[in-house]
Amino acid sequence: MGTPGGVVIVAGPSGSGKSHLAATLGWPVLRLDDFYRDGDAPHMPASSLGLVDWDNPASWDAEAAVAAIAELCSTGRAEVPVYDIATSRRTSTQVLHAPGGRFIAEGLFAPEIVDACRDANLLSQAICLHRHRLITFVLRLVRDLREGRKSPWVLARRGWRLLQDEPRIVADAVAHGCTAMSPRRARALLAGPPRQRAA
Repeated sequence: MGTPGGVVIVAGPSGSGKSHLAATLGWPVLRLDDFYRDGDAPHMPASSLGLVDWDNPASWDAEAAVAAIAELCSTGRAEVPVYDIATSRRTSTQVLHAPGGRFIAEGLFAPEIVDACRDANLLSQAICLHRHRLITFVLRLVRDLREGRKSPWVLARRGWRLLQDEPRIVADAVAHGCTAMSPRRARALLAGPPRQRAA
């Protein structure tokens, strides 16, 4: 076991409450979705609709995300990208501060980096938010329409596909070492005293 602190990785289907959990706790948050690649980057994966498949990990820069986590754990600060989902590109950067090296990293592809963070002794905990998938579908669609993330047609089609795929998404996160739990249980768990980093 290492020293207390480290990153708490929060995974879960889109719309499962990852951002809301982080905001409720008031912890520093590394938004992993800001590590998406630009929509016109070479070799972006395509969906069956002929659009960029934003649910494919190949659309995301895992190496850069892990490097930012390592810097935050080591120094308590890191310069991270700011990504605009509506235009599908990075628009700027910002400096994120994590005093004591304890913070949340949340995003759609969070399970993809659990093993790398554990191997580098950066990981405190890894959880996957999970609730009834119809609730997640509705909350996700309302959020995405409110924020104008994509056209309503694209959002509805993507949302229906994610609804059907949600059990696999949760199972994959668990296979990567995340513990599945409700947002309420996660709040209670993380509001307690810090755990040591996973060995």
